[in-house]
Amino acid sequence: MIIKTDVLVVGGGPGGYVAAIKLGQLGKKALIVDSDKLGGECLNYGCIPSKALIGASAEAQRSRKNVNSGFCPEPMAIDWEKVVTWKNRMTSGFAKNIALLVQGNKGSVLLGRRAKLTSPHGAILQTPQGATETVEFEHAIIATGSEPLGIPGFAIDGDVILGSKEALDLPQPPQSLVVIGGGVIGLEIGTIFAKLGTKVTVVEFTDSLLPVIEKDMTVPVQKGLTKLGVDVFLSSKAKSWSKNGALLDLTVETPEGTRQIACEKVLLAVGRAPRSKDMGLQDIGVELDKRGHIRVDSEMLTSVDNIYAIGDVVGQPYLAHKASREAVLAARSIAGLSIEPRGHIPWAVFTDPEISWVGQTDAQAAAEGLATVTGKFPFTASGRAQAARDTEGFCKVVADKNTHRILGAGFTGPHASDLLGEACLAVSAGLTLEQVAAAVHPHPTLSEAFPEACEAALGHPLHTLPVKRP
Repeated sequence: MIIKTDVLVVGGGPGGYVAAIKLGQLGKKALIVDSDKLGGECLNYGCIPSKALIGASAEAQRSRKNVNSGFCPEPMAIDWEKVVTWKNRMTSGFAKNIALLVQGNKGSVLLGRRAKLTSPHGAILQTPQGATETVEFEHAIIATGSEPLGIPGFAIDGDVILGSKEALDLPQPPQSLVVIGGGVIGLEIGTIFAKLGTKVTVVEFTDSLLPVIEKDMTVPVQKGLTKLGVDVFLSSKAKSWSKNGALLDLTVETPEGTRQIACEKVLLAVGRAPRSKDMGLQDIGVELDKRGHIRVDSEMLTSVDNIYAIGDVVGQPYLAHKASREAVLAARSIAGLSIEPRGHIPWAVFTDPEISWVGQTDAQAAAEGLATVTGKFPFTASGRAQAARDTEGFCKVVADKNTHRILGAGFTGPHASDLLGEACLAVSAGLTLEQVAAAVHPHPTLSEAFPEACEAALGHPLHTLPVKRP
């Protein structure tokens, strides 16, 4: 059987399905092929399910805190199995809606197939049962995402050694959990279970948590982990594990010597790698870098002039919204339309408190030879944060010292991910500190922190004392 389509999209995640939708809007018929579910890792095993469980665990913790604030007579009880069932029902609903969106834009979907390119215009699709189909296409977009990295001796078995996918489907919180990896995934999931009463221990190989983020932005997160009773071992390495009755004995090398840590489960969260193997890419001339990322140009075009690639498979940062933006760029290029540069990619970490950022940090700007000025506004000075009893963190802004153009901005604190949108627009549009400071914001809101930080960078904050500058 030969299937013909304008564009073959390999991967149905937030890159692949957005590409198919946009292609349909631009007059191109797309066929999505995926070995798993529509929505990819983000919808089914990452972004959405983790945020659902983060929200549920936060509600449980908030109810316990409210006992001491006069709101309720006793803490809220939580049926975690029902929470997980609700989470799965929600993600399934999203997947069905994505299918309708693709079909509504004249696209089609084939699930349960692995694709292997046999030429620049052809591919073989194979089902788990070994049946095959042939696809012929004018263009292709590779949107296969990434997969968890492993470390020796800690193969994910879904029972005691878990990846993020398995951890988010546990029917009950474990009594104790060791998280190997102090990055975004490890800390987000570790925080979920710590709030539910799990004894959590984090083992991080580098000398800091969230090592790719500026340290001042992570300080409130580290304080939050301490309050939750999370033990953190930095500059440490998990070496081996063994069964000891119902528990595991984990051997960890720390700067103070070897430690034995007993736990019920281990979460492996040491990073991800591009999913580009066994697809026939190099056989048809698609170039990869040494880590397996597909090399692309500014239009997401590979070294083969009708094959595009987007999302995690082309490189960091591994973010769903980056993949979706690249999907639009690729679709417009295929349709022969002009495209704008991808621009600054914002990011958000859903720890407690959250962290978000867009644009350049002070160090990155300095590395480019720019003189900068920074401003901060603490949430302790925010009326809305105080009223909500959630005052950890701050807003931070970085601007060009000479022009006052905002180069970067971010938040550590309550609703940091939601607050970042205005900063994204400010950085993208090249707004100045004065322009943001002059925009009237509703009071009392957390959004006031952004113009307040801009006022601080200008040297005349309204609700904090000015910082003496050298």
